[in-house]
Amino acid sequence: MEYYFLLEIALIFVATKLLGILCKKIHLPEVVGALIAGIIIGPSLIGIVNFEGDSGVFLEYAAEVGVVLLMYGAGLETDIKELKSNALASFIVAAIGVVVPLGLGAGSYALFFHENIMESTELLKCIFVGVVLTATSVSITVQTLREMGKLKGAVGTTILGAAVIDDILGIIVLTIVTSMADPSVEIGSVFIKIGIYAVVLVVLYIIVKFSEGFLATRDGKRRASIFGMAFCFILAFGSEELFGIADITGAYFAGLMLCNSKISDYLDHRVETINNHFFSMIFFASIGIKATFSGMGLNMWIFAIILTLVAIISKLFGCGLGARASKFSWKESIQVGVGMVSRGEVALIVASKGQQVGLIDGELFAPIVIMVIVTTLITPILLKVAFKDKPEKEATA
Repeated sequence: MEYYFLLEIALIFVATKLLGILCKKIHLPEVVGALIAGIIIGPSLIGIVNFEGDSGVFLEYAAEVGVVLLMYGAGLETDIKELKSNALASFIVAAIGVVVPLGLGAGSYALFFHENIMESTELLKCIFVGVVLTATSVSITVQTLREMGKLKGAVGTTILGAAVIDDILGIIVLTIVTSMADPSVEIGSVFIKIGIYAVVLVVLYIIVKFSEGFLATRDGKRRASIFGMAFCFILAFGSEELFGIADITGAYFAGLMLCNSKISDYLDHRVETINNHFFSMIFFASIGIKATFSGMGLNMWIFAIILTLVAIISKLFGCGLGARASKFSWKESIQVGVGMVSRGEVALIVASKGQQVGLIDGELFAPIVIMVIVTTLITPILLKVAFKDKPEKEATA
């Protein structure tokens, strides 16, 4: 038996934690440190960790579990009540914030690589690049707004709500596009499957609500966390295998069904403890490990710059326009737009799914990682600038 994977896990843990601590000290999200750690220990630089052989297979599986638990945790953290308070504005911001990046992302890829959009496979690749740009990282934006004391105002609430909604919309688009990537699947059958899937989710939600009393008892908390994660994995598996829908979609909805339960905080804490100390560390590091910058030619570096600029501009303009349409002031609209710029872990999850189904080429993954790193780094800085000289009392929409 090969035991090298144990050393690789130890190296990933040490590297991600040290770089995460360093990033935290300079007021940057720890996920950036994990990404950079993967790049450093991966083939791009030192090359002491890779995804070859049996150990690579194990790391791939561990990273996949990390993805599923991340989306389960995101569902658990969703605040439905806060979402309802600015529902209309959040939906408008999210909808435009999905359409604009989707269009500009697909267009920039098609124009730069001279893709023939009349060919279905090439068109799907273009669209998928746009899908990657639709995502918004809730955690990074929320943490920055919390530190500035702006999370509870109209702008902060709208940003949070829109971020959640556009992730849901992005997941739906992701499901449709990845399903269409299989030439044996017809678009009609895709929508029928989604309809059946929606009915199944409603039935499962009813079952979960009836089971809540049993699981929420004091003695039942521990078993609730186990049953909750089991429910997450079952729904993730069923989504992928039975409906052709991404497993992360099932994981997210599993968390969403439990987010209003009395023990949602407890469930989230338990999942976060497990994931943050093992699986998610491997996942984020794996993204950097997979990114082979050494093989990037000048053409891909140029596209990385273009993709990053499109990522920033599309959210700033699209979400800002949505906020303005919702009767926010120009300054507030800019604040909303800036708050939606960061892509973070959600874009990485979407991109990794695209790579699995063949819609994201290996050489294209590095520019996407660069885009994620830059948008993650720049969002806290832009937020501080956008809220500069802002009166203490948050303006209302």
